[in-house]
Amino acid sequence: MTLRALFLALLTTTPVHAQTDPSTAALNAAQMLEQASIALAEADSARDRVRALTETIQAYEAGLTAMRDGLRRAATREAQLTAELHTREKEIAQILGVLQTIETTSPPVLMLHPSGPLGSARAGMMLSEVTPSLNARALALARDLQEVQTLRQLQQSAADTLTEGLTGVQTARTELSTAIADRTDLPQRFVEDPIRTAILISSTETLEGFASGLSEISEGEIVATNADISDLQGQIPLPVQGVMLHRAGETDAAGVKRPGVVLATQPRSIVKSPTAATIRYSGPLLDLGNLVILEPQPGLLFVFSGLQEVYGKPGQVIPKGTPVGLMPGETPGIGAILSTSSDGTGTDRSETLYIEVRQDNSPVDPESWFRISKDG
Repeated sequence: MTLRALFLALLTTTPVHAQTDPSTAALNAAQMLEQASIALAEADSARDRVRALTETIQAYEAGLTAMRDGLRRAATREAQLTAELHTREKEIAQILGVLQTIETTSPPVLMLHPSGPLGSARAGMMLSEVTPSLNARALALARDLQEVQTLRQLQQSAADTLTEGLTGVQTARTELSTAIADRTDLPQRFVEDPIRTAILISSTETLEGFASGLSEISEGEIVATNADISDLQGQIPLPVQGVMLHRAGETDAAGVKRPGVVLATQPRSIVKSPTAATIRYSGPLLDLGNLVILEPQPGLLFVFSGLQEVYGKPGQVIPKGTPVGLMPGETPGIGAILSTSSDGTGTDRSETLYIEVRQDNSPVDPESWFRISKDG
């Protein structure tokens, strides 16, 4: 095979031996979405349907996040390679010209040189040194072109996978709401008095006042509990995947300082109880939107506010990992996910969850209980 024929064959047939990071990430995400689809189909027969649906939603969320990131990086890589290839057009033309000349020139002519046999020998030595370099350039170019083709195919085939994923996660969220409403196997520590709760809400001006009055709004005595999570202090996982926007005591965009932390989350993210806990309150309050107040141990309250939907009823004792609500917003469509406008720094996390921890009726820094990193 001639050098030029070999070069052209490499352009069209060279396989990608090792996928680049962007394509690998996107392909792995597609597999995660497929696995989530299987889990959703099997959720009906699961012993604990709520847990099965929760895990399914989390798998979809992780898959969609990975797909979004992988496609963003794939598109960026494709643009980079395309720009590089455009700038190397002159070099590519020269390589093709040299290879074509080598192929079409007859051997006797190649052996002739104006300076005689010595010049022919020197020219031959120079050509023998240049040829491997030309081959290396040809191989590198073939790999780049093949990578561009792979990345384009990846982005073109992603739409169907994303459509199925977005439909699947919405179905799982709807079924989760129904499954939680139908659940009857949770222990009950107390029964909420709706009238006294309404009175407390109407007379409350601060979260502190509301939290302090919670112990007065239940019918009868609360069943005693010896729950103790002090050994988990500082290591409790966050109730939702997010990026921290404000630490306790920092001034937010409205110029307000709060004793809790603010997390940026993706729309419609599921919020779970990070420990076993009693639901002390679930519903709207003041300007905090819907919130859930959990009591993991006597005298300790976890407050999660900014939810669109809340799950569970006051008095229920829920196990670790139980869904307690969903974040607001709309799940981004395929166009938004495929868009490269997001820079991957969290700008697609458009919703915020406020977390406050109260111990013995006083606020404490949530970072003393939760494992929080600045970059999520």
